[in-house]
Amino acid sequence: MNLASETHHLLILSQDFEMYNHLITAEMLPGLSVLSTSDSDEAIRIGGECDLIFGEPSRVSQVINHLPNLRWAQTTWAGVEPLLASSMRRDYLLTNARNVYGTMMSEYVFGYLLLIERRILSRWQSQQIGKWDDATPGTLRGKLLGLLGVGTIGTHLAATGKHFNMRVYGFTRQSETCPDVDRYFHETDRDSFAKDLDYLVCTLPGTERTKNLVEANFLSSLPNKAWLINVGRGTTLDEIALSNVLSRGSIAGAVLDVFNEEPLPVGHPLWSMPNVFITSHTAARNYLPDIATLFITNYKRFINGKPLLYRVDFNQGY
Repeated sequence: MNLASETHHLLILSQDFEMYNHLITAEMLPGLSVLSTSDSDEAIRIGGECDLIFGEPSRVSQVINHLPNLRWAQTTWAGVEPLLASSMRRDYLLTNARNVYGTMMSEYVFGYLLLIERRILSRWQSQQIGKWDDATPGTLRGKLLGLLGVGTIGTHLAATGKHFNMRVYGFTRQSETCPDVDRYFHETDRDSFAKDLDYLVCTLPGTERTKNLVEANFLSSLPNKAWLINVGRGTTLDEIALSNVLSRGSIAGAVLDVFNEEPLPVGHPLWSMPNVFITSHTAARNYLPDIATLFITNYKRFINGKPLLYRVDFNQGY
């Protein structure tokens, strides 16, 4: 069905609504009128005619049941959990932001891998006391990188791993299309996947199937040398079990960007563990031009009756 002859009304609901409005209207997309705001109450007041919405899932979820003409929602995040609640409608097309975070995620993950292997912090500490530290550094060459999830982000991480001559394992439910993964594992051989890893990187979305996937038994399958890096969703990781294995020294350490509760509560044991690096859900912030381009590309497909990129399956949760 060709929708190019129709007029479409877009509601931009985002903390960055001014920039998104500028980037999208500058394209002079055919048949598109644009309203924008950062306020959910205002969005409900002005959005009655809108058949399209674009913004953060947390904001979109507050208004989506008040848009009677809605046909398509494009979110600015990869995770769409707020829109999957049982109280949310599902009679529209939902697309998320994918294939835009790979570079930033690689910078984050491999920044920490290099910090660990090259002993950057200990070198700096030696420098502060005037100590000549000539201890042999590690190297990523030949190390085993395990990717828990091989979607668009995992695929990018696999390619970066190969740049450093790492071996790469992938744990996935079904997809085996990434050429940079040396060996794939599935749910029935989770322990085999974990047992020899140097680095486990979790990139999975937050769904019912992935909740607490990384729990005590899984963590106990990791070798003592292993570091865990979580850049996916906090809900995939049992934080109590992780705290226990870290305190026992059962794994080498963890790099954590996402948590079950954010901000991470004051006094949480993870804050004070010497073998943990904590960041505040900042591994891959949105680069606004890329997100706007995703909407623009999908809008052109929408009005020409083509399948939209990165459509979310409400049942799968991604």
